[in-house]
Formats: sequence, structure tokens, C-alpha cells
Amino acid sequence: MLNRLRVRNLALVEDAKIAFSRGLNVVTGETGAGKSILIGALGLLLGGRGDASSVRAGAAQCTVEAVFSLEGAAARAVDAALEAAGLEPCEGGELIVRRTVKASGGGGAAVNDAPVTLGLLKQLGRVLVDLHGPHDHQSLLSPAAQLALLDAYAHSGPELAAYREVFGKRRALLESLEELSAEVPDLEGQIDLLEYRVKDIESVSPEAGEEESVRREQAAVGNAARILELSQQAAWGISEDEASALQALGPVRRALEELEKVWPEAEGWAGELKGHADALAALSAEIQRAASHVEADGGRLEWLDGRLAAYERLKRKYGPELEDVLGVLEESKRRLAALRSRGERREAAERELQGVEKELRRAGGALRAKRRAAAARLEKAVEGELRPLGFAQCRFSVRLAEAEEPQTDGLDRVEFGFSANPGEPERALRAIASSGEISRVMLGIKVVLASVDEIPLLVFDEIDANVGGETAHAVGRKLAEAGKTRQVVAITHLAPVAACGGTHFVVRKAVEDGRTRTFVAEVSGAEREAEISRMLGGDDGSGVVLRHAQELLKGARRGK
Repeated sequence: MLNRLRVRNLALVEDAKIAFSRGLNVVTGETGAGKSILIGALGLLLGGRGDASSVRAGAAQCTVEAVFSLEGAAARAVDAALEAAGLEPCEGGELIVRRTVKASGGGGAAVNDAPVTLGLLKQLGRVLVDLHGPHDHQSLLSPAAQLALLDAYAHSGPELAAYREVFGKRRALLESLEELSAEVPDLEGQIDLLEYRVKDIESVSPEAGEEESVRREQAAVGNAARILELSQQAAWGISEDEASALQALGPVRRALEELEKVWPEAEGWAGELKGHADALAALSAEIQRAASHVEADGGRLEWLDGRLAAYERLKRKYGPELEDVLGVLEESKRRLAALRSRGERREAAERELQGVEKELRRAGGALRAKRRAAAARLEKAVEGELRPLGFAQCRFSVRLAEAEEPQTDGLDRVEFGFSANPGEPERALRAIASSGEISRVMLGIKVVLASVDEIPLLVFDEIDANVGGETAHAVGRKLAEAGKTRQVVAITHLAPVAACGGTHFVVRKAVEDGRTRTFVAEVSGAEREAEISRMLGGDDGSGVVLRHAQELLKGARRGK
């Protein structure tokens, strides 16, 4: 449930704190007092668009914060969304959502003090809150929305997911067939060009890394004479010549050995010199070993020069680097194979499509069976909810028909039908002119769906618009009934509806120190009676209106 809502510097609200209760919470107030600001605040928390113009004049930013307590399916869904976003799950089932909008533009959002995206707020909103305003019934007129409502009632998620998987395969095959069936400009010319390109590159047999190794070998073979000369000079200077470095170190080593015998400070010097001498001897041997592999082979040098020239030619045509050349080769081979096999692939795709079409019909049929069974139940359930709302003998129907073409959501199209009175023809819901009737039908449907969905909070913004009389009493009772299984927040202008609330908040507007401010306060007892009286037209001094308000509250408590 939504425990607390705090709004600061949003429109006319400077600072408002609202502690909601379980069951039906009603919000009332005079027209223009700012009741819709609460809906705007919830909209921000659900990831709605933040407008800098909504920041209270003179304030740097507005802030909206809500504290939810979670349990059951809602807790599991929220924790799963948080985990997917890399956030810690809620501790103790408490979720704190905060949204700021800056007057200078921009803002931020946080969940349990961790920065989040508006996308995550929207995702959490779909799990936590079902919000309906006075114009949201327009969505009920859309066939797509009606089909979604039927699927929600039918719990047809698994069947719909299975159908969509097959539908995705079918769409991919159709796109592939369209591409394979499209005329390719100068097909033979493209094939000839690709064949030449592949043959041209493969004639060189280029290999990654070979160019560098060839270049290093070319440098060695091209300078073989000089390499041998310098190597011999170095080896002789180290160890081979009579005047070599190692020969010169012999007397030095003997002197150090004698020195060690007569001077303790010299201990270890002879051994250190021997280590250096051994290293020089090893270096001389390595130089001679490496030089033994160098040959001044004119034929090999010619081959190396030609190999590098071939690489340079490929890079000029398909480069600039060897990896680009190899990429052109792979892409040309892939494209060539695709062009040569177009006919075979088109035939294979056509055969596969035939099988997928049968699979789609099976999946669509399973989904349709689930929908048809649920449609009959939904009709009876909605009619049962609408009768207390002033439609004692109404008829509500869910008409399923086969769609002309397979759609993302199945093989069906749906149309909700409605007749308010006996003898009247049943018409499509979208053909009903009365917004009051539409609002009540929507309320009935939402009450039915509230018994099967797992969204814990229902918010209605003047869902009772354009209704009155006994119907207003019925709407209030129906909202209170919904509050037995869900937390409900209803913004209303009707006294009979307000009287049915378990908790009552009043929104008032006042001018203080030259500034207009909106306040929200919970009312009970005499204050609540006074507010109900105001909604009934105000007391004229006779006490009749006040007594009417008191009777409304007593009747609501008795469930009448």
C-alpha cells in the first residue's frame, strides 16, 4: 500500500504530507483548490513527464516522495525489477520513491536513495499503481485495450507469449522472403565482380601477421653480408681474438684472486668478475649461433620482395591495412554465396513458412479458446458489477471475431458491446455517447479486474464525473467494495461517494502573506460532516444540509 506521500513546491503546494490508510481514501475540495495536484505528484513518481513550469514560483525545485509498504506478489515484482537494474531489494518491504524537477530544467529520480532512470519508475509504477483519470475511459474504447483487458481477465499470458514467439518467426520469414524475392539489379554483374575480387585476393593467399614476418626476413637477407661481418667482428672482439675482452680479463681475475688472500675487503670480487666473463662468453656464443642462420640468398630475397609487393598491391585496392583486405575477402565470399543461393534459400524459406503458419494457427487457436472461455465469464462479472451502478437490466458483451490477418496479439479482434436498458439494441461501447455511462462501465470493469490482477493501489480521479442521484451512492459503495481487497484513492466531487471513504482528505486553497497556498488535511468527526455539507451545497442555517451529511455518513458506515 501507499503509506505516505509528501509534496513540496509543486504548483501551489508548498509542503504537504499525506498519510494514506488501507481501504478507500477519498480526496475532496472546492473546484480549483488543487486536488489534481495530487494526481500530478503520483504521475511524477510513476515516471511521467516533469515540467519545469510546475515548480512553485520562487522555488529552485519541486520534490515528490512516496513510501510504499510491500508484501506478496507486489514485493516480489518490485524486488525483481530492482535486481534487474542492479539495485538492492527492499529491506523490510519498504520502498521509498523520490522525484525532483528543477525550475532550471532537468531533475532526478531515486529509489531507496539510489539514483534510477525514469524507465525504472515507469516499470515500478506498472506494478504498484493503476491510475485512472476522468478521460482515461477513452482507452477503453480502443479494440487493442479491450483485448488487453480480456487477456488480463483470462490470465492468458502463457498462451499469448507462445503465440508471439511463433508470430515473430513468421514475421522474420516473411521479411526474408520479401528480400529474397526482390529483384537484384545486374545480378550477373554483381556475381562476376565478387568472383573476381575473391580470386584476386585469394591468389595472394594473405595471412594475418605474415606481412610483418616477411618484412623482418627481408631486412635480414638484404643485409646478410653486413650482418655477418659485424657479427664476426663482435664475436672475435669478445672471445675469439688474442686481444679479445675475455683474454684481457685473465690477468685481472688472477690479480683479484691473489688480492682476496691478503685483503678481506676483496672477498667475492674475483667471483663477480668470473660471472661477467661467463656472460660475455655466452653473448659471443649467441652472436655466432644467430649469424650461422643468415644467408645471402639472392633467390630468397627476390621472393620476399615480390611477397611484400603483392601485399602492397592488395592494400592499395582493398586496404588500407591487411585486416581490411581480409575483411573484404570474407564479406565478398559471404555475399557471393548469398547471391548464388538465393533461389535455394527462397524455396527453403517458403517450406519453413508453411510449417510456421500451421504452428501459428495452433497457437492462435489455443489463445482463442482461453479468451472465449474468459469472455463468457467476463460478461457475467461486469453485468453483476454494473447493476448496482444504475444499470439494473443492462447487457454487456465481449464479441470475438477472427482478424483478417494474424496480429501481434493473436488471430482475434474483440469488440465490447453494451445496452443500458431493455429493448435498446446492443451497441459497440465506442458508440455510447454518454460519458457518465462510459465512466460507470469502466468502473465496473476495473472492479472486476481488481479481483484478478495483483496491482495493490487503484487511483480514480473523478471517475464519478457526470453521474448523480442514486447512482452516486452506488459508485461510492462500489469504490468501498473495491477497497476491501485493494487500497483505493478516489478524488471526487460527489458527497455520497466521499461519505463512503474510510479515510477522508480535504484540499483547501488559501492566501497567506500575499501568496496562494494549497493545503491537504485529513478530516473526521465534525470537520468531515462540515465538508460533506459543503459538497451538498452548504448549510443555510436550518441544519437540514448538515443532517443530510450526517445521514450520508451513517448510511455509508452501514453499507447502504
